[in-house]
Amino acid sequence: MTFLLLIFAYLLGSVPTGVLLAMAFSDVDPRTQGSRNIGATNVFRTAGKKLGAITLLGDILKGFIPVIIARGYIDSYFWVGAVALTAFIGHLYPIFLRFKGGKGIATGLGAFLALAPLSAILSCLIFAAVVYRWRYISLGSLSATAAFPVFLAMFNPHQIYIPFALVIGAFIFYRHRENIERLLAGRESKFGSIPA
Repeated sequence: MTFLLLIFAYLLGSVPTGVLLAMAFSDVDPRTQGSRNIGATNVFRTAGKKLGAITLLGDILKGFIPVIIARGYIDSYFWVGAVALTAFIGHLYPIFLRFKGGKGIATGLGAFLALAPLSAILSCLIFAAVVYRWRYISLGSLSATAAFPVFLAMFNPHQIYIPFALVIGAFIFYRHRENIERLLAGRESKFGSIPA
């Protein structure tokens, strides 16, 4: 059962929500427009607010659904954490897009909401506060990612999830390396603007 759930998590994580929605309901392929990322922010900017919002929900569910199922069928916090990581990896390296995926924020959030809802919600508040103050989605995402393991350590009894959160966080920071360079150089696009 555990193996099947890992496979399911990876395949569901691999579903390119933004690409499918944008190509079905607009004339935009997010892989060739804007930041060329398949995630909700780029779909929002290139294909419209509605498709961006649906992409966000879809990508969240890709992380949330397999972890919720795993919590119901697997009697091991370690393997539940592994399912979360596998769904996240599916989004980053999707088999359906020749392993060229997104940055993982929404799918990671979905997995975190299923693993540790309080810690995930507190991280979302960090995200919202940072974006409200500075208007950088990437900075808000990175801040929330860094905060999540801290909240886990403070409020969640299942400390085995912390290594998984750290691995996911490391991937997120790596996939945002160009955003980090632009933030440091003052060239990052603010929310509501068109990326350079």
